[in-house]
Amino acid sequence: MSATPGELREVAVRVAAEAAALVRRTRAEGVAVAATKSSGVDVVTEIDRASEALVRTRLGELRPGDAVLGEEEGERAGSTGVRWVVDPVDGTVNLLYGIPEYAVSIAAEVDGQVVAGAVVDVVRDVVYAAALGQGATRDGVPLRVRPAAPVAERLVLTGFGYLPEVRAHQGACVARLLPLVRDVRRMGSCALDLCHVAEGIADAYVEEGPQPWDWAAGSLVVSEAGGRFARLPGTGPAGSPGTDPREVLVAGPAEGWDELVDLLVHTGFLNHANASGSRG
Repeated sequence: MSATPGELREVAVRVAAEAAALVRRTRAEGVAVAATKSSGVDVVTEIDRASEALVRTRLGELRPGDAVLGEEEGERAGSTGVRWVVDPVDGTVNLLYGIPEYAVSIAAEVDGQVVAGAVVDVVRDVVYAAALGQGATRDGVPLRVRPAAPVAERLVLTGFGYLPEVRAHQGACVARLLPLVRDVRRMGSCALDLCHVAEGIADAYVEEGPQPWDWAAGSLVVSEAGGRFARLPGTGPAGSPGTDPREVLVAGPAEGWDELVDLLVHTGFLNHANASGSRG
């Protein structure tokens, strides 16, 4: 069942918006932890599960035969060459506490390359979307990253993992970074952090350990907004089982990219020997 990136983007937007409406409605009725995953602070709620169930059902109706990889239910094989990468709630801890920064993220891959995606800010009901080669938008308005600023004037977004040893390493890197930049923010949603870089309200993003469902859609949004996204070798201890524990996500304007990478090497986020080689 072939489709253009633009057509896949429209499916992503439609389904993500429906899931966001479900999350918004059910959050108003209350939320509690249903289970924990990699550690006691890595939580999942019934809202996460209900959102992913809706997404899988709707994708099955709109795109029968496509594969799906979701955070909560794992992978479902497909036959079309298209795979959907789904985070039903990115920012679950924020959802749990009522902090208004969490999203539904849906991306479409073809032959392993992200070609379309949508990130819906649940609380603000804002839709970020992108299709390969067609730019990125916020509620239909084109996005553009900020012009590159001197390193000392950059606002950097980051996040922290769930395992204590990983968090300790990340905290040490942030402590070295903080005196060298304008400031550091930890918002709590990888998908929205990438969209914030794309819309120009931050200068850069760095984080070790997010999974593909966290970054797939947001990576395309920032790239199509004139930014750059890469998965680079880091220096931290082992993270989640089954993943590259040393992989660090980096995003920022294409202009000034080398200075950003050098900064992250200097502050200990990235492995110096391999920082110039990007994936993603």
